[in-house]
Amino acid sequence: MITKWKKPKIPKRVGNNKTLHIMKTMRILKKALGAVVVVLCFTITSSNVYAQEEAQSQILSLSELTIKANHNSQFRSGVKDWINCYMENDGDWAWNMWRRVQGEGNVYILSSFMNNWAEMDENDPAGQECQSIVQNSIMPNIEKSEANLARSIPELSKPELVENNVITVFFWRVNNSTLFRETVEEVESTIREAEGEPRGYWYSSVGGNTKAPHYFVVTPFSNFAAMDVEMDGVWTVVENEHGSNRREELQADYREAVDVTWSYMFRKDTELSRPMPE
Repeated sequence: MITKWKKPKIPKRVGNNKTLHIMKTMRILKKALGAVVVVLCFTITSSNVYAQEEAQSQILSLSELTIKANHNSQFRSGVKDWINCYMENDGDWAWNMWRRVQGEGNVYILSSFMNNWAEMDENDPAGQECQSIVQNSIMPNIEKSEANLARSIPELSKPELVENNVITVFFWRVNNSTLFRETVEEVESTIREAEGEPRGYWYSSVGGNTKAPHYFVVTPFSNFAAMDVEMDGVWTVVENEHGSNRREELQADYREAVDVTWSYMFRKDTELSRPMPE
């Protein structure tokens, strides 16, 4: 989910709660889904993933949309109509839309980035002009939706943009955040020493319900074929660099800190995305 983002603008709240959430989603559609995935997108990222300019942490906004059975074509048509309306009204928001590969239901992730919380106070006239399309052509096709926020962790992440039409997203709920971060920092430092840079883009969640992940990492791929390239697992890299004893110690710390982990893959939907031009 890697696209260089321009600062998004978020429309004023108008209408009922569900309308507001979908409007917010469309604004995230105004800056990106995932993948992700993981699968996203994130990343799916990722997964929303993006350039870590000057190692500055950014806020990732994610809307997970579960589409009603047999409503996929209507949903896609509504989103396309909204995009056309938004662009005709000179909207400047950018986003990625990701479609989840596995799991229950037909799930899209819309993801976008903000540089700071103040951007949530900003108005988006173009989005307001297109509100009726959200209400009439998009909302009726959505079974349920969920909004989440996360912060990027530049010090653990890849420093540059890479092509990312496919992303894998691994999620964690932890019981000891300090121990988890310490373990991940050493593992990622080892990957950086061995391979030149980390393999993905790390995020920590901001709030959320009791099932929301505390952390997730978005790994980008140019396509599904790129996933066939064999690479050593991270624990193999750690053992190769620091020996089996240190690998066992880090694995023990990891297991102690983690309650549950899961993952998804996401494919970027370029027809429903609007990355900012270079």
